[in-house]
Amino acid sequence: SLLVRLFFLFKNIFRRMETLGWIGSLLLAFCAAPQAVKSAKEGSSQGISPTFLWVWFWGEVFTLFYVVFDKFSIPLIINYFVNLIFISIIIWFYYKPRKFDK
Repeated sequence: SLLVRLFFLFKNIFRRMETLGWIGSLLLAFCAAPQAVKSAKEGSSQGISPTFLWVWFWGEVFTLFYVVFDKFSIPLIINYFVNLIFISIIIWFYYKPRKFDK
């Protein structure tokens, strides 16, 4: 029947949507990785606006709390948690640059 076909059609669409959600969350989770690696290699995050870093950090914290306690979603929790790790590395090297011997 038409209703059964529509049911399976929407079921397949939602399954694909979940896959897209996972892909998007993982891409967003790791988009800060290149900057975190660069900051760690250079021992500094100078040149990045501290206002940007702190707005980004607190945006991640508040959204993580929202996702954990209200709209539980594993892909989003992974996204925000991983982003907090990377942004923490970038902030660390902004305020505690490593001194290299010349």
